[in-house]
Amino acid sequence: MSEIRLPAPRCHNKICLIDLLARRRSVRTYSQQPLSLQEVSNLLWACDGQTVSWGGRTAPSAGATYPLNIYLVAGNVEQLSPAFYAYNIQEHSLKLLLSSDLRNNLARAAYGQSMLKEAPATIVITASPERTTTRYGQRGWRYIFMESGHCGQNIHLLAVDLDLATVMVGAFDDHQVQACLQLSEEVLYLCPVGHPSSAHEPKQ
Repeated sequence: MSEIRLPAPRCHNKICLIDLLARRRSVRTYSQQPLSLQEVSNLLWACDGQTVSWGGRTAPSAGATYPLNIYLVAGNVEQLSPAFYAYNIQEHSLKLLLSSDLRNNLARAAYGQSMLKEAPATIVITASPERTTTRYGQRGWRYIFMESGHCGQNIHLLAVDLDLATVMVGAFDDHQVQACLQLSEEVLYLCPVGHPSSAHEPKQ
């Protein structure tokens, strides 16, 4: 099995955006409840999914250069084997890259942050900067960071809508994460997602 078609994104709750923004929190403790494949589908599409036939996405991109790549570290997702997957944005599907539960290794690469091994899945955002810097030079890096922030907020708000929780993790050893995931791209964000633990203390 090398490619998994994801179910089409669909609405969960009908909540006003103002309410989603008000309820957004950074949550670092998760229960052992698995994510459903539908929840994963919704989260990946919200992050940077395609919205129109010409390639436009849920997050704005400078000059429509789309430098970001989206991956999934799955550990406890229904209908999905524990593994590392690439998100195919055009096809809304997952491509199997590494057949292993990498959550413990990822947590070690992120200075032992336990939420990365507790969460049922982590969305990984990386960049192929040349897609943007070829057009905009070094200023393109600013646009790349902006775009990754847009994607992170999309994940946050969709997680609230799904009654899930997440936190944006930027503290990690770049080379160790690249080695763990066997990637050469620039790693920008690690976004663990899960059902919040009853004992969580949300901040930010």
